[in-house]
Amino acid sequence: MASPTSEARRSSRAAKGGSVAAGRPATRLAAAASSRLDRRPAPCSGERYLGRGVAIHFLPVEEAYDRWPAPICIIADGPYGLGGFPGDLPTVSDLADWYRPHIRAWTARSTPETTLWFWNSELGWATVHPVLVEQGWEYRSCHTWDKGLGHVAWNSNTATLRKFPVVTEVCVQYVLPVRFRVGSRDLTAQQWLRAEWKRGRLPYRAANEACGVRSAATRKYLASDHLWYSPPPALFERMARYANENGHPNGRPYFSVDGRRALTAADWRRTRAKFRCSAGITNVWRHPQVSGRERLRGTRSRTKGRYRSLHGSQKPLALIRIPIEASTEPGDVVWEPFGGLCPAALVSAATGRRCFSAEIVPEFYEAAVERLRAAVL
Repeated sequence: MASPTSEARRSSRAAKGGSVAAGRPATRLAAAASSRLDRRPAPCSGERYLGRGVAIHFLPVEEAYDRWPAPICIIADGPYGLGGFPGDLPTVSDLADWYRPHIRAWTARSTPETTLWFWNSELGWATVHPVLVEQGWEYRSCHTWDKGLGHVAWNSNTATLRKFPVVTEVCVQYVLPVRFRVGSRDLTAQQWLRAEWKRGRLPYRAANEACGVRSAATRKYLASDHLWYSPPPALFERMARYANENGHPNGRPYFSVDGRRALTAADWRRTRAKFRCSAGITNVWRHPQVSGRERLRGTRSRTKGRYRSLHGSQKPLALIRIPIEASTEPGDVVWEPFGGLCPAALVSAATGRRCFSAEIVPEFYEAAVERLRAAVL
C-alpha cells in the first residue's frame, strides 16, 4: 500500500493508501488536485511525499542528489532563460553557469545505462549544450515538441516580433558513454574491443568465426572508423569466450575489467543506455499544450500578471511518458530534479518506475502531491 509521509507535518496529515491507476484521465487528476490546493497548510522545507515507488521532495535538489539511487533516466525540465515561472532566469546569458553544478552532479551519479532528457527552448539548449559535452555527455538526438497553431491562437504580432510564431520546445537526448581504463589510457568501447582482440594476437577475421557470421564482426564490431557499432550482448560474449579460448595464454583473461573474469553478456548490456522505440514515434512530437480541464488551476506567486492556471509551462503527461518508456524498464530509477508539477513522478507511478522528484515552489509542490494522490485509489 502506498502511504504519503511528511516528517515535518505527520500530525497534520492523514495517511492514505492504494495503487496507482495508470488509466485515470489527466483531466480528472487535474480537477482533483486543483480542488484541494487551497485547503492545505504551506509545506515545510525538507518534507516529502512517498507513494508506490515515487518520492517528491520539497527542498533544493542539490540537497537530494547524493541521497537518491543512481538514475537510469533523468527528466531535466528546469530554467529556460525566459522568465516564465518562479526561479526561471530572465535571459539565457547565465543559463550555462546555472546548470553547470547540476550537470556535474548528474555526471557523478550516472552510469553508462543513464539517459538524460534535457527540456528547453532551442536557444536555451544551444547555450547549455557545451557544458553537457564538457561534463562527458554525448548527444544522441533532438526531439521537437510541436504544439501547433493553437499555441499562438493565430494571434502573433509578427510585424513587431520580426520572426515566425514560435510553437516548439525541444527535448534533447544525451547518454554517458562507457570508458575503459587500460594502464594510463582511457579507451572508448570501440577502442577497447579492438585493443583486447589485438592483445590476444588474434586476426580480426577470426571474430567472424567467433560470432558465427560471414563478415559482419570484422566490418562492424572491430571496425576502426565511423562504421563501428557495439556488438549485441550475446555476440560480445561469444567474442570474449573465443578470445579466452584461442588468444595468447599469457594475456588471459581477455575482455576483463578486473583481471579475474571476462565480462558477460549481462555486463556488456550495462555498458549502454537502454532504448526502445515504439512504432510510429519520431523525433517530432505533435501534441497541443495542456488546456481546458487538464490544466491545473491556482494562483501563481512571484510572477507578473494574473493567471488562472497554476503553472505556465505544464507538460502533457503523454510527452513525458515517451522518453521514460523509451529509456527505462519497470523498476528502474527516474530522476526529476526540477519537478514543477512533477509529471515524471506521475508517469513513473503509473508505469511501475521508481521516481525521485524535487521542487522548491510551495504551490507547485502541493499541486504535484495532490495530483499524485488523486492517481492513488
